[in-house]
Amino acid sequence: MANGLVISGGRTLRAGGFDCEPVFIEGERISHRATVGRRIDASGLLVLPGLVDIHGDAFERQLMPRPGVAFDPDMALMETDRQLVANGITTAFHAVTWSWEPGLRGRESALAILTATERLRPRLAADTRIHLRHETFNLAAESEIAAWLGEHRIDLLAFNDHLSGTVKVRNRPDKMAAMIERSGIGHEAFQRLIDATYARASEVSDCVGRLAAACRKAELPMLSHDDMSPSERRRYHKLGCKIAEFPIDVATAAAAAECEDWIVFGAPNVVRGGSHTGCPSAAEMVRHGLCSVLASDYYYPALLEAPLRLAGSEAVPFEEAWRLVSSHPARAVGLNDRGEIAAGYRADIIIVDSRSPLPEAVLTITGGRIVRCTRPSLLV
Repeated sequence: MANGLVISGGRTLRAGGFDCEPVFIEGERISHRATVGRRIDASGLLVLPGLVDIHGDAFERQLMPRPGVAFDPDMALMETDRQLVANGITTAFHAVTWSWEPGLRGRESALAILTATERLRPRLAADTRIHLRHETFNLAAESEIAAWLGEHRIDLLAFNDHLSGTVKVRNRPDKMAAMIERSGIGHEAFQRLIDATYARASEVSDCVGRLAAACRKAELPMLSHDDMSPSERRRYHKLGCKIAEFPIDVATAAAAAECEDWIVFGAPNVVRGGSHTGCPSAAEMVRHGLCSVLASDYYYPALLEAPLRLAGSEAVPFEEAWRLVSSHPARAVGLNDRGEIAAGYRADIIIVDSRSPLPEAVLTITGGRIVRCTRPSLLV
């Protein structure tokens, strides 16, 4: 039997909208001609481009399901891979934080995730990549991150500053408890670490500039995380950061739009009906043209659910909502071979049953391979 697939009977979302024409797959790519091979009957179902998730950190729950309780990264990443394809995510960027803190977000953890991902990549069903979240006060990491950039070991670099916010809430136990537990050091030691790290604030800007220059040289996309003001967004834009992640307010999102940057908000924000931190409503940002990409953030299932919620509330048509989780994130990070169902594109396709209260990805194809199917009757 030839290495091919034919999907027929479903409603297929292409660049021009929905149609009922078959989808042909040859090898890893979508084809424009008839294929001899296994046939998939998608009658009554949606045939959609696979989800592209450029920021997901829910894998941390597999690494450390309880504070201080760590598991082997290989086991954690394999379990995460199963969750990804079950939720229709065919391209995943693990948002790995390398912070000034020790523990789950320290150097040893970041390096372990990076090396495990490289080792396991041939076994993973989803196309899995690394989005390194560089905490900007982590000055000691600069030379090693620059080396990783030169070696093309990471795929995205984000600039995060969570320390400035931590300083403001350092005397609030409700805000600090999780960070201290995650770090694996005691309260007093953590407070001393905050002081020592924040004392080097004057060095941060130059470090960011050097790493941004290294990214530009490596032609690596950059993101800035939680931009606090329009001026901050414009500053990062000038450094070459063309992706604004979770801008803190409407004015900052509008500044990103003026710069023609990609604007990322969280799919959980859409599903839950608002931000859990008091930031802008993602649905409202979509409605007003101030969100061009949705990411799973901390909850993988939300990425499949969010476009249907947006369409159901008439925030935007379904076709436009789906672009927020497929073609737009792919374009934002320079992956121009996916995110659409069209001849020549990578065959990352999901078949979705949207008829129940919660949508279900009943069949997932990555790189032309069926990697998950919950309904064997579809295979004819």
